Amino acid sequence: MRAIVQDRYGGPEQLRWTEVATPEPGDGEVLIATRAASLNAWDWHFMRGDPYLMRLPRNLTRPAHRIRGRDVAGEVAAVGAGVTEFRVGDPVFADLGAREGTFAEFVRAPRELVAPKPAGLSMIEAAALPLAAGAALGCLREAGLTAGQRLLINGASGGVGTFAVQIAKAFGAEVTAVCSTRNVDLVTELGADHVIDYHREDFARRPGRFDVVLDLVGNRTLADLRSKGGTVVLSGGGTSRGGSFLGPFPLVVRGMLAARTTRQRIILPEPAPSRATLETLGAMTGSGALTPVVDRTYPLAEAADAMRYLETEHARAKVVLTV
Repeated sequence: MRAIVQDRYGGPEQLRWTEVATPEPGDGEVLIATRAASLNAWDWHFMRGDPYLMRLPRNLTRPAHRIRGRDVAGEVAAVGAGVTEFRVGDPVFADLGAREGTFAEFVRAPRELVAPKPAGLSMIEAAALPLAAGAALGCLREAGLTAGQRLLINGASGGVGTFAVQIAKAFGAEVTAVCSTRNVDLVTELGADHVIDYHREDFARRPGRFDVVLDLVGNRTLADLRSKGGTVVLSGGGTSRGGSFLGPFPLVVRGMLAARTTRQRIILPEPAPSRATLETLGAMTGSGALTPVVDRTYPLAEAADAMRYLETEHARAKVVLTV
């Protein structure tokens, strides 16, 4: 098969379109013929090995896995021993987690990380869901967000943010979205009750507080975030031009320490991929509560261009590769 591979840390120029061995499904595994795979900040961080701290103590010069990507949608091409819930030809989608990636013509996945593709979604839309929507759902669940509560989302127009706006509205929350000028209309259309254009206003200086503050960017101090919310959820790493040693880790460490020394709830969620999460997201798309927003699509062979766009052009919502 053909795949996008990477042998050294670096920028998009390190991604190569080449021939590799087609994986074979083992016991309890599913082989998926890829139709679409989406990009996430996760892929950018592992492509560059940024922040540098994440390379230690191993993998100093190259990623542990050659193929990037976590999200995939496609058809079942083969199943391993013990797999009875999927058959060849079934449309599915999956989040592989920290495994060999999805930027390839075929993807091998544990069956517990695979779910039937939501019937109302295209392959492109289904591939946009798993990691970003799963992260948004996990963050809001851990925060205990309930109907009537006030939520602030810093980074509301990104891949996770566009899903967080919709999921929070489905929960019955009052949503204030922070984004740039060009994305005000987008987050409004997704259901945000209030929008703060960060080019014109600093949300930390606005009067009032929120029940929950969800930070998806990692560009503000912990003091700023704590001043605005009862519960603070730290889930921001974002993308930049690279070259940092600690990246968002100082904010994370401060959050961990503060969570132990203050009564204020400070949460650092680490939602794990699962079939149950995928099924929940599928049900939400079926009910109309959740709609994936796709910014751009690229052929799989042009993954380097897609990654370049993701990290330099401040892509909004999702960028998806197609096969």
